[in-house]
Amino acid sequence: MKEYEIMYILKAGLDDAARKAEVEKLHGIFTANGGKILDVNEWGLRELAYPIKKETKGYYVVVKIEADNVALNEFDRVTRFDNNVLRSLVTVDHQ
Repeated sequence: MKEYEIMYILKAGLDDAARKAEVEKLHGIFTANGGKILDVNEWGLRELAYPIKKETKGYYVVVKIEADNVALNEFDRVTRFDNNVLRSLVTVDHQ
């Protein structure tokens, strides 16, 4: 399994409980598919560089994981259809 760094942006309008549930759901995708979460860094609410889905602010989360392609493909599939996720980016962690 490779290590990856994933950044995703959630809608700013989510309350704390809904945001926490969304983060747990997304992280659960990796653990359910045999991956490990190595580090979670919540950057918090930030201004977006440009509007995404008519939103101007978003809640940023950066996660370092160890996973295979099955978990990444499932994460990608879920985030495409999840209205609470504005954008996500997966990169290989070369450290």
